[in-house]
Amino acid sequence: MTSEGISFDEAAAPEGLRLYAIGDIHGRFDLMAEMHARIMDEIERDRPNDWRIIYLGDYIDRGGQEAQVLDFLARTTAEESRVQALAGNHDQGLLDFLAGKTLDNLFVNNGGETTAASYGVSLQADAPPDEMRQTRDSLLKAIPQAHIAFMRDLPLSFTYGDYFFCHAGIRPELPLDRQVPHDLMWIRQEFQNHLGLFPKVIIHGHTPVRRADIHANRVNLDTGAWKGGLLSAMMFEGKRKRLLEVALS
Repeated sequence: MTSEGISFDEAAAPEGLRLYAIGDIHGRFDLMAEMHARIMDEIERDRPNDWRIIYLGDYIDRGGQEAQVLDFLARTTAEESRVQALAGNHDQGLLDFLAGKTLDNLFVNNGGETTAASYGVSLQADAPPDEMRQTRDSLLKAIPQAHIAFMRDLPLSFTYGDYFFCHAGIRPELPLDRQVPHDLMWIRQEFQNHLGLFPKVIIHGHTPVRRADIHANRVNLDTGAWKGGLLSAMMFEGKRKRLLEVALS
């Protein structure tokens, strides 16, 4: 794979296409709105031949503005096909909870109370099963169907030029077209510890870092927006790459 791989420095977007990738939002609508507006201003100013804005998943939990985030993304992706969004493990966790697959999962134990609160529902992680079922029923009534449909329809990856976009990463020994959903949404160590090049440069989030983490084989754009107030994105055009950051208190 190393001999056939491509490095970050050499990677290129398709000719005539400008790409933007945006890291994990986690309920920070304020940061997302500022970043999206900044990118759209660039697009309107520069007028590239074609463009995509790719959100890398994890739109909910912890930030407190989850309903606004999902409302914006559900509407925007429906109105503009060049704005695209990927599935994150937190987004899938909410769907699993709503489907009744488990009452004690990622959503319940990792920030789901802020997502519930953004829809006017109280969630307590240590609630007994009967109360948790009532919470689930209340969320099902409170969350607009458009938000649920948006999350259900999220793809797991996109490929453009020399770049492969996903939420968490890939399993190094598998070809890109044979990656499995769990790895694309959850993988960490096996992917991040791999030093060789991949067939394409992997653009991902999932693992929070202080600043965007750029390697020869991958770029991590999850800069812990919900906690530190820094949202990161990267622009790709030809062989050019440029980091964008939005920081709010």
